[in-house]
Amino acid sequence: MNNKPTVVIALGGNALSNKKDSGTVEEQFKHTRDSLKPIMHFVRAGYNICITHGNGPQVGAELLRNEIASKVVPPLPLGMLVANTQGAMGYMIQQSLQNALYNENEAREVVTFISQIKVEKNDPSIVNPEKFIGKVYDRIEANNKINDHGWTMKEQESGSFRRVVSSPTPKYIFNGKSIKHLVDFGTIVIAGGGGGIPAYNEEDGTLEGLDGVVDKDKTAALIGRIIRAKELFIVTDVDNIYLNYKKENQKKILCTNPAEIETWLKEGHFQRGTMEPKIKAALYFLEHHGHEVVITSINKIKDAINGRAGTKIIKE
Repeated sequence: MNNKPTVVIALGGNALSNKKDSGTVEEQFKHTRDSLKPIMHFVRAGYNICITHGNGPQVGAELLRNEIASKVVPPLPLGMLVANTQGAMGYMIQQSLQNALYNENEAREVVTFISQIKVEKNDPSIVNPEKFIGKVYDRIEANNKINDHGWTMKEQESGSFRRVVSSPTPKYIFNGKSIKHLVDFGTIVIAGGGGGIPAYNEEDGTLEGLDGVVDKDKTAALIGRIIRAKELFIVTDVDNIYLNYKKENQKKILCTNPAEIETWLKEGHFQRGTMEPKIKAALYFLEHHGHEVVITSINKIKDAINGRAGTKIIKE
């Protein structure tokens, strides 16, 4: 064990896959390598590091493959698709980061955990799924999906429908002690990818998977609690958080505290499904061992580490 500060870095799925790209492996590798260059600033600053990542674009592509090949091979359940993206994205992040470490003569190793997240079997989101995933369909196509596959579809925008799945609350990450041990040893750990694979305990104690998508920022905060990290960096597509976002009286927030954040949350300043879950994850982290949360974009990480960019939320 060392005495270095510990940080959890939560990367958005779009940080590893450009929306403008067609999604080839070559494009994803290039974007991953470019996106991970700023992560080396944490290495140079002497941090113990755990990385989590989103998988929205990637699991959407997996669902599309499922759909296209459904008459040729049996479709995979959603939990299996999350596991597949954890492995594939973990491989890309791990290799890209290992190469960057090698180029700077850093001897640290990088490992990827295929992470199961404990959830409740009767989580309310199972009865009322609200998490949008996959591609957009018109009303006729949506009805066909309901009839052919038994999907739950909801209208996201007028005339546009998408599949919705449960997004259960993460309670615990299995193998959390192993993750902490490796992080404390100095190994860079990739865990909780895509929010983790949701699983629950049967009455006899055995594990069973559950079809759903866990919010990756909630999982990042939970991992931070388990490994007793002091800092959480939530890397997204905006440089800061804002009040009155995209309005004439928009206000950038540079530094704040949990009390102010809770007030703004109640006032409805943070958009549901985008910034709101990040804010809730930040508050959870600060309630459990965490000292500081930074929300910023991938390109501002170096300045954010040095306090010159991003929004900093500091425990009072």
